[in-house]
Amino acid sequence: MSAPETASEATPTVVKLGGSCLDDLAGAWWDDLARHAEARPLVLVHGWSKPLKRLSARYREPSAILRDRYGNQSRWTTPEVIEDIKAVSAELGETVLGRLEQRGITAERLLASDGLVSAGEGERWWWRDKQLVKLENLVGPITGVDPTALKNLQPGHACLITPLARNAAGQEVNTDADRAAAAIAGAAGATDLVLVTDVEHLLIDGEPVRRITARAAAEFRDKGATGGMRKKLRAAGEALEAGVARVVIGSAPVTDLLAARTGTVITRP
Repeated sequence: MSAPETASEATPTVVKLGGSCLDDLAGAWWDDLARHAEARPLVLVHGWSKPLKRLSARYREPSAILRDRYGNQSRWTTPEVIEDIKAVSAELGETVLGRLEQRGITAERLLASDGLVSAGEGERWWWRDKQLVKLENLVGPITGVDPTALKNLQPGHACLITPLARNAAGQEVNTDADRAAAAIAGAAGATDLVLVTDVEHLLIDGEPVRRITARAAAEFRDKGATGGMRKKLRAAGEALEAGVARVVIGSAPVTDLLAARTGTVITRP
């Protein structure tokens, strides 16, 4: 009879892989991730910004990004864009799953829109040519995660998630990958969420921050953070509110980030 599974062995680690940094992760980074996955179930949520920009020049144009009346940015997502996201994600998935399987970790890919993540109605008013206009933009806030869609969560196995969602009308919609990772981490009962990006730390006034509370991170998010880091700090707060014990942001191997040897650790107050 096999030994009973311990709580730590059953608790997944959720890692969000930034689309901007995937090409830069060396073999040693993947070796480290595989070693971690031997001991803990692994859920990976990937971005796609860089692969999408490589696919077509139109995704590199400023007009590909919309800003709503509240100042939030979003990729202008049409049915064609959804199909392009799925195409680049399938190619990216083959690469990621292949790297893990070469290192002895079994892996599978899941579209979050296939029963994992649901979304609400998205914003309809967007700035275009200095005017607020009504546009169909296939995006939506995450309203729920069904963790039963995550099968085979066990040590030695990884699930790679493409963070699309499905709304009440049955449409596939775009979601923010960092916030999707946060919602999935909370629903899956993960204690740790790791946001792997192309920067080593959160910087405040030019200085690296090694540890910060969720409250202080939210204050900086609303007053000084910009771009992708603002979204990451919002995702970190949502993950902690959903029950995740800590969120780590950085570019180092996952083991180093979880050991707080580098990166920025965000915890509840």
